[in-house]
Amino acid sequence: MFLAKGLVIGFSIAAPIGPIGILCIRRSLTQGKIVGLVSGLGAATADAIYGFMAGFGLTAISSLLLGQQTLLRILGGLFLCYLGCKIFGDKPANESAKINHKLGAYASTFLLTLTNPMTILGFIAIFSGLGLGETNNYFDATLLVLGVFWGSALWWLLLVGFIELFRDRLNSTIFQWVNRVSGLIIISFGILAIATVIWQ
Repeated sequence: MFLAKGLVIGFSIAAPIGPIGILCIRRSLTQGKIVGLVSGLGAATADAIYGFMAGFGLTAISSLLLGQQTLLRILGGLFLCYLGCKIFGDKPANESAKINHKLGAYASTFLLTLTNPMTILGFIAIFSGLGLGETNNYFDATLLVLGVFWGSALWWLLLVGFIELFRDRLNSTIFQWVNRVSGLIIISFGILAIATVIWQ
């Protein structure tokens, strides 16, 4: 039961298309399904960590992160701007580049998800609303966290699989435009993240 709830929560947290989704779609199209899936698993790992904090009632850690949300938003926004600029100027990747990018693909989405304070707020709200926070049964909490990871991973697997259906029909010119459009969208998300700090 707790595993199933975790699956639903993880899937629903991952599904909205934001900068991580755009990044995974772009990497799936230009670098292949493995790099796209590895990128999604980086985000799923970060989701599981936040689910762990909410599920085990680690309020001290979550409060510390929320207390630093201004700094985290700025860092996340700057990182998004950097990635967006890099992607905008990228040429379609070759096979050797795909291999070298796997670790970086995982790390970048992992860090971007961790620097989004809205993720932990989302988990706290969902867990509290469903009465799942601060459970005394650690086995149930563990199942919940595992469910969050697998639910999030399932979303990325489905997304990457869907994108793969169209990848073989694209050529290098289209890949170049994918890079440019994705880069501009990700830069926009970065600017928006920084702007919310300035305007709050």
